[in-house]
Amino acid sequence: MVGWLRELNAKERKTMWGCFGGWSLDAFDVQMYSFVIPTVISLWGLSRGEAGLIGTVTLLISSLGGWFAGTLADKFGRVKMLQITILWYSFFTFLCAFAINFETLFALRALHGLGFGGEWAAGAVLMGEVVRDKYRGRAVGLVQTGWAVGWGAAAIVYTALYWMLPESIAWRVLFGIGLLPAVFVFWVRRHIDEPEIFKERAADRAQIGTSHLFAAFRGPHFWTTVKVSLMVAGAQGGGYALSIWMPIRGTGQGFCYNAGRAAGSLFPTMVGYLSQVQSLGISIAICSATAFGLMIIMLLLLPETHGRSLATLETAATGY
Repeated sequence: MVGWLRELNAKERKTMWGCFGGWSLDAFDVQMYSFVIPTVISLWGLSRGEAGLIGTVTLLISSLGGWFAGTLADKFGRVKMLQITILWYSFFTFLCAFAINFETLFALRALHGLGFGGEWAAGAVLMGEVVRDKYRGRAVGLVQTGWAVGWGAAAIVYTALYWMLPESIAWRVLFGIGLLPAVFVFWVRRHIDEPEIFKERAADRAQIGTSHLFAAFRGPHFWTTVKVSLMVAGAQGGGYALSIWMPIRGTGQGFCYNAGRAAGSLFPTMVGYLSQVQSLGISIAICSATAFGLMIIMLLLLPETHGRSLATLETAATGY
């Protein structure tokens, strides 16, 4: 199961582990809110619906962040955008430590979402272009496990802080620690370079403007974009309905993943409001089942890409 790792060259390995670290730290920062929900509800007298709304706005704005970051990665580079998005979400997680009410935390978590969504858009495209076709799926799958690592790290830090400090202070310190992922940018800057395919085509690439945001809807890409977006909406909606309440080429991939994230972001709020007339467990079950059902249906409708190279896929789509 891990023998393929030895076959990767140095650049492939560094890129994969760099994206793994970025995604793990992304999860570390974003999952902090799920742990402090009981605290802010108690301290500020919030309803479950309001608490869920803060989670939703983070995810909803992150969909825009991912979409824009995908386009900017096509223009300025994947590694550069990876660094910028990590710095962005780290900074706004840190500022959440100074929130004084629902409105300020709502605004700061929304701004945090821009970087949170953008990191995966830049990192996923970077891996797709650096890791060879044969192992691309395994590399992306391995990097996805970084979410569990980040979530686990956040749980450990949360437990330690709430054990050592009063609850009214511990949640602020927890968000303050969210600045630490910014240090990882120095490692990325030193060890990860832009993909060769990106550098080779940079000179011939047409000027990328605002219209590039909608490139995923052109010609043969349209229905694949729609299907992937709906599939991700199911996956994200089900996942967020669970994770928020129980204390994740540049333009195309960026849009699909984050359009799905935008739709999926509504589920935490749905859980919050539904739980006011049903039990929390039943509310989570209803929303999760609906979302995962959508994911499975769309997954069955999508074409198989196993073993196909990026060059082959691009040629088939454009007809060149």
